[in-house]
Amino acid sequence: MAGRMEITLFLILAALLIGISKGGLGGPVPGSMAAPILTLVMPAADAMGIVLPMLLFADLLALRLYWRKWSHHYLRLLLPAATVGIISGTLVLLILPDASLRRVIGGFTLLMIAYKLIGDKANAWNYRPRAWHGSLAGWGSAFGAALANSGAAPFTAYMLLQPDMQPRMFVGTATLFFFLINALKVPGYLGGGVLQFDRIWPIAWVFFLIPVGFSIGYLGLKRINAQLFEGLLLILLALLGLILLSS
Repeated sequence: MAGRMEITLFLILAALLIGISKGGLGGPVPGSMAAPILTLVMPAADAMGIVLPMLLFADLLALRLYWRKWSHHYLRLLLPAATVGIISGTLVLLILPDASLRRVIGGFTLLMIAYKLIGDKANAWNYRPRAWHGSLAGWGSAFGAALANSGAAPFTAYMLLQPDMQPRMFVGTATLFFFLINALKVPGYLGGGVLQFDRIWPIAWVFFLIPVGFSIGYLGLKRINAQLFEGLLLILLALLGLILLSS
């Protein structure tokens, strides 16, 4: 059982990583570390319940920055199937015992890394868009987000393959999409006891660190070598995934 000081340090780290991710530095990688890190010091379901409101708060900060920069076309393709993904992912989260859930989170973490290693070559593929591709990406992203907070890979793969995708549109669409995904996770998390406000109030102070991380991420885009930073995070993320798989 982790001590109070250890849990506090991990909460601080998770909040900063979520803020850095939503600020833009490292893309989805820093935020994807939050839940795996917390599972090292608490039950996996508790970690998911704590991370969700932190993500929603960070999403609101990001929405202000990218307001109306999203694509309604791609959101209409992604969201219907994403709703099904949220339901199915939440059901699996509620059914799995803690040890199995840790391994699933570890597996999703390593899956995300595998995507990142080949993602830069996505635009070189001879790809022809199909409407059902959006449905599949929406379901996969929502399922991974509901089950293990690792839903960025299917969404990112799909969006980067679209011929009309621009950086600002990509970030704006991702910001609104994952805000909606996280908001839709709330009823299932509440009903299943994953999200419990009596666990959130004692650590409400950690939310004040998310804007700090957001500022670090936003300013760091201009001053830090983003590829080097992301590479270091991927190494740490791989270690976390392996630790969880072997737990």
